[in-house]
Amino acid sequence: MPGGVELIVLLVVMLLLFGSRLPSVMRNLGRGVTEFKKGVRSTEEDIRTSIDPPAIDPPANPPTQHTDTTDPTDSSGEKRPKDED
Repeated sequence: MPGGVELIVLLVVMLLLFGSRLPSVMRNLGRGVTEFKKGVRSTEEDIRTSIDPPAIDPPANPPTQHTDTTDPTDSSGEKRPKDED
């Protein structure tokens, strides 16, 4: 494992050799990282859309509510016959 001084010497040598091309190398590296992130995001989005179930459409005719026709005062629960006039 190189020590601190060895890393500094290596960095200086790299800077001398590639100093003029360093901005373009870093620019290309940044573009590569950006493209990689876009690819990861796209893949994650594809996975999410394939996992999520499709939305269920509501029925065209919603069920009607049932109304109670028994007399609330009648405690027996049986329907009384209607009075005929």
